[in-house]
Amino acid sequence: MNLTLYVWRQAGPGEPGAMKRYDVPDVSPDMSFLEMLDVLNERLLERGEEPIAFDHDCREGICGSCGMVINGRPHGPQRKTTACQLHMRHFRDGDSIYVEPWRAAAFPVIKDLVVDRSAFDRIIEAGGYISVNAGAAPEANVIPVPKDDAEAAFDAAACIGCGACVAACPNGAAQLFTAAKITHLGLMPQGQAERQRRVVKMVAQMEDEAFGSCTNHRECEAVCPKGIAITTIARMNRDYLKARLFGKG
Repeated sequence: MNLTLYVWRQAGPGEPGAMKRYDVPDVSPDMSFLEMLDVLNERLLERGEEPIAFDHDCREGICGSCGMVINGRPHGPQRKTTACQLHMRHFRDGDSIYVEPWRAAAFPVIKDLVVDRSAFDRIIEAGGYISVNAGAAPEANVIPVPKDDAEAAFDAAACIGCGACVAACPNGAAQLFTAAKITHLGLMPQGQAERQRRVVKMVAQMEDEAFGSCTNHRECEAVCPKGIAITTIARMNRDYLKARLFGKG
């Protein structure tokens, strides 16, 4: 495959950036998108040029590091797929591909395709802890959990914090991420003691960051690589209203 890439290049925070064209011949359709960028970077280094900076870690679709917008869609055209798991066979020979960083006020660009997502860390930190009894691990079936609650909690816990939801949202909102982190604890018995205080603190931290407000565009749900539904946002909103109504948090 022979491809033409247009990649956002930016030297650093606050520096001007622009799309730069790269011709990438002899791309194997079995490569992942990140492997294709690796090949391009090797060729750039051979020519004495600056390689493209992009985040990556596990390359198995579970760490959430490889955030980038590919042809206008976070993580690219394949649904429920991260950029590291997107293969070049989903493109055609001769295609032009546009690659950009997450575009959100809360995710300032560090360099090229790398953005600062530490706002997510601060939201999680604001949630604090759960109360558990110290000692040996309890028997798995000691505390019965309704099947529907367990499945919903596991679905929410699948969030990898990649930020695609924010990048896709016209408002740059982080409700889907925050709701997922609140939901997977709030549905479990171990998360009940701090449930109301947790939702108030995490929502407050989210609002303190530079995220926008949710207006139910559902773009977040459409691009989430783990398929997390916006029903988690509704659950978060209900918990938040209850906590405020009863003066918790």
